[in-house]
Amino acid sequence: MWAPERLESLPIDRTVFLPGETTDGHYQIELACESCHTDTFSDRTVMQEACEGCHSRELTRVDDSHPRTKFTDPRNADRVEILDARLCITCHQEHRPEITSSMGLSLPGDYCYRCHENVGEERPTHADLPFDSCANTACHNFHDNRSLYEDYLVEHRDEPDFRPVAEVRWKRAQGVAATVDRPSLSLAEHDGPADEAEGARAAAEWATSAHARGGVQCSDCHADATGAWQQEVDLAVCQDCHGLEAEGFLASRHGMRLAEGLPPMRPADARHPMQTDAAEAELNCNACHSSHAYDRRTAAAESCLGCHTDEHSLAWEKSPHAALWRAELAAASPEGSGVSCATCHLPRTRHPDDATRMRVDHNQNDHLRPRDKMVRSSCMECHGLAFSLDSLADPALVTTNYRGRPSREVESIHFATVLRWQLEGRPPPWDDAKKEEER
Repeated sequence: MWAPERLESLPIDRTVFLPGETTDGHYQIELACESCHTDTFSDRTVMQEACEGCHSRELTRVDDSHPRTKFTDPRNADRVEILDARLCITCHQEHRPEITSSMGLSLPGDYCYRCHENVGEERPTHADLPFDSCANTACHNFHDNRSLYEDYLVEHRDEPDFRPVAEVRWKRAQGVAATVDRPSLSLAEHDGPADEAEGARAAAEWATSAHARGGVQCSDCHADATGAWQQEVDLAVCQDCHGLEAEGFLASRHGMRLAEGLPPMRPADARHPMQTDAAEAELNCNACHSSHAYDRRTAAAESCLGCHTDEHSLAWEKSPHAALWRAELAAASPEGSGVSCATCHLPRTRHPDDATRMRVDHNQNDHLRPRDKMVRSSCMECHGLAFSLDSLADPALVTTNYRGRPSREVESIHFATVLRWQLEGRPPPWDDAKKEEER
């Protein structure tokens, strides 16, 4: 006999409710409809709260150049009539593949023009620029403009393409903030089961790990609340000591499904090319860090290439960056001189609780879209601003993982310098006619 109450226990294929393809940034959680559509599908205010629930901290961190307060200011009321930028969904709309870029961002091409159509009258350098070129030529970003605002461009315009090695190594030489302060442990001191080959192997790996050096026993991770041994260790256990790392992981594409209570992400679920052998692997801490060795060097490149097979990732192995990395691993170059996948996409950033130390940012979303997010956190660690902007604006160079020099020049620094010198009543530091001729 069919009972209506059984409907609640039946698995529901929610894909039938999708009105169109979801963006790359959200498709992993598209079946957790309530993540975005919390109370109703039509209330724009509720939708805005959902957007801010995930993204507000990032906007605060990057000092959002177009915050909501700019558009709630009565002096800008006319701007809201043109483009209601108080709401994320005015520009960013899900299930709209026709306006979704290759980087997974849905955005209309003319959103800058709506408010800045007269910029050519105010700035002669912009007079003949296409209306939709503001954001696609590494000149402006709507939210995170930290690497492109005029003062910053002028301040860094004369930097060399390559920074001195000593300057590069300083940041990388800073330690990752310690989470424990205990005497180191030897292999003989471990308290895990070693009465079988697998247990002995795990103990040997543990003995050479940062955990053993930091005094972390096997039972610290494997004992449950009652002290009973548990073979499987989940994210919550890692989180006890590595809270910042876990927080970043859960906000990333690797961990966002877990954050929404969904099964872990698998390479088989990805939209980009992945290794077939890794298709069913579940992404958690141990997917990149081996279960007991926890070798950061392995996680920094080998683990990435164990899954990713897109052109950019595969090209890394023949890049100058990879050559530096291999030299460091072989002790042929100093510690901190190599450039792995993690160096750029999971970089070390200032620890929020101790400004003298560094921590690894495990949210690769923060360092994924090159022109928007990577200039200051990654590229400028080794390179000058102009070289970084030129390189990131060269699609072919990005694909080959930066083998060679950029083939184009971004005009941002030139425009900002011309404006600065004009405001100061001085001629620009170069001959514009000659510069035009050289182009």
